[in-house]
Amino acid sequence: MALGFNNSNELEPIETASLDELQALQLKRMQWTLDHAYYNVPMYRNKFDDAGVHPGDLKHLEDICKFPYTTKQDLRDNYPFGTFAVPMKEVVRIHASSGTTGKPTVVGYTQGDIDRWANIVARSIRAAGGRAGDKVHISYGYGLFTGGLGAHYGAEKLGCTVIPVSGGQTEKQVQLIQDFKPDIIMVTPSYCLNLADEFDRQGIDPKNCSLRVGIFGAEPWTNSMREEIEQRMGMHAVDIYGLSEVIGPGVAQECLETKDGPTIWEDYFYPEIIHPEFLNVLADGDKGELVFTSLIKEAMPIIRYRTRDLTRLLPGNARTMRRMDKITGRSDDMMIIRGVNVFPSQIEEQILKIAGLSPHYQIEISRDNNLDSISVNVEVRSNDIKTNERDKLGAELKHHIKSLIGVSSKINILDENSVARSQGKAQRVVDKRNLK
Repeated sequence: MALGFNNSNELEPIETASLDELQALQLKRMQWTLDHAYYNVPMYRNKFDDAGVHPGDLKHLEDICKFPYTTKQDLRDNYPFGTFAVPMKEVVRIHASSGTTGKPTVVGYTQGDIDRWANIVARSIRAAGGRAGDKVHISYGYGLFTGGLGAHYGAEKLGCTVIPVSGGQTEKQVQLIQDFKPDIIMVTPSYCLNLADEFDRQGIDPKNCSLRVGIFGAEPWTNSMREEIEQRMGMHAVDIYGLSEVIGPGVAQECLETKDGPTIWEDYFYPEIIHPEFLNVLADGDKGELVFTSLIKEAMPIIRYRTRDLTRLLPGNARTMRRMDKITGRSDDMMIIRGVNVFPSQIEEQILKIAGLSPHYQIEISRDNNLDSISVNVEVRSNDIKTNERDKLGAELKHHIKSLIGVSSKINILDENSVARSQGKAQRVVDKRNLK
């Protein structure tokens, strides 16, 4: 399908308001949020008091730096409902993280929260090129994970026809795409590549499917991955950002006409970038850890939440609101290999530079004689590639990783379909250091 953009839709006034108008709205909403959190959430009242600050101390937006951060551990310590700011009778929905590394983080929503969430996801889909009447194939998981239902309500709000497939059943998903002919797919980028592989397996050229836009989120992905998806699927690939603790998908959305990083919906969420170790606020343009304060959430306000996502803030382009650069990784996903900081996205970028290698890979960390080492398991694009050519591909990847990232690695070149496929977020790193 030809790539094109229809920009005949009308934006909401706040999307193109002056910076002064936007900041005035942010200040008003931030003052309300701090009051709401302080007087209704004991955790925040105690944190503010311990820090010697009061909601009334916020006179300017920059004063938010006086207030303490919120961490995932804070939310776990108040499991399940200790961070809710309204009576349970006003909470109409509960979502939660998977809890794979501890207690899940639980989030609640009033009906007003649900309505506003639907509005910002509808805005996001529209920014991605979606229009009323489009069919939207949703492959994000439904359930406690916020992805499926967040995308679903937003697409309906925009006036789209929703196809709520959820994750898994890859063969069936391809059949439904062929039969229902959706315009848009909302899915993780790694699972979209699984779908492309299934198209190929069925002898169907994925470029000939009906999809014109993919809205991809829930895991970091590189611009090289964008190029891979666009070339294979013949559609636009744009980034949506969100996390459950802040609201879910729709915190920020890349605009189709620019594809230059997600625009943060700053009328709903106030972003900061901090140094991940020293915790001081950094200037726009400097890379660090992304922090969010909600501006209008009722059931569960969030104050200066440390996302652990590493990025930088950039000036607005398609909208007045600031953009965020692509997530390069998470501070808690960073691998330190013999003193070198390494992120999976750096290795992915090197893999995608090599024509004979597929984007399906997994990194294993092990420890030999008290020294950490990594192995990269990556598939060939075709099993027809001979052994001597595979050796050359492995040597090339090993050289790129050493010269451009600075670590030595072992490369295992595998047959097609040897790396485990994910039905949602891909597991890029397997840590074997503590396994006996």
